[in-house]
Amino acid sequence: MNSPVTLDRREGPHGEVVLRRRDAGDRTDFEIIANGTFLMDTSDGRSERLLVDVAMGALPERARAGAAVLIGGLGVGFSLAHAAADPRWGRIAVVEREDAIIDWHRSGPLARLSGAALADERTVILHTDLVAYLETSTDTYDALCLDIDNGPGWTVTEDNESLYGARGLASCAARLKPGGVLAVWSARPSGDFEESLRNAGFSGVRTEEIPVARGVPDVVHLGIRPA
Repeated sequence: MNSPVTLDRREGPHGEVVLRRRDAGDRTDFEIIANGTFLMDTSDGRSERLLVDVAMGALPERARAGAAVLIGGLGVGFSLAHAAADPRWGRIAVVEREDAIIDWHRSGPLARLSGAALADERTVILHTDLVAYLETSTDTYDALCLDIDNGPGWTVTEDNESLYGARGLASCAARLKPGGVLAVWSARPSGDFEESLRNAGFSGVRTEEIPVARGVPDVVHLGIRPA
């Protein structure tokens, strides 16, 4: 595999974000680096798709048709594209705070992954900070699919840490309809976060694992707001 090529580098209110390309034979992948920390790339996508699937699967069957989902973090677009490919989702809102990432999807190299999903009439991009949105919005959803960090214990910026504590989880519950699902992506399992979900009043707490070639598995933490 060749060394990565930097395609864009932006400095914003939350630090630096970088888009890089990696070429390996006939394969090209893109990766996003935030404040010097690898965030995600286009090499796989199984866990990002699972994030959406487990949320839909945990909803009561009667609530699945026309369900509204909030995706926290546009990332490389896997979760958005996967949600848009499922006709059961009636509304797909994506919260993204970084101008650069939105630009890379609308008119840059990542448009090849998300172009059709962004053009879908069900999709809306909310250019704002996720933590602030959850605290101040009055919108409600059937599912929240959150993937803005490498996990509850490995945040991109310190501002995100509150999302995984009592205050942040209370804000998540407030944005969910009764019986709604909170799904949180993480690069490693967290028993402490499972306990935080239970303490915040979520039921049916469980962790879905996605095996990786080396190291600990990626996971999706799941909890349900009681009806």
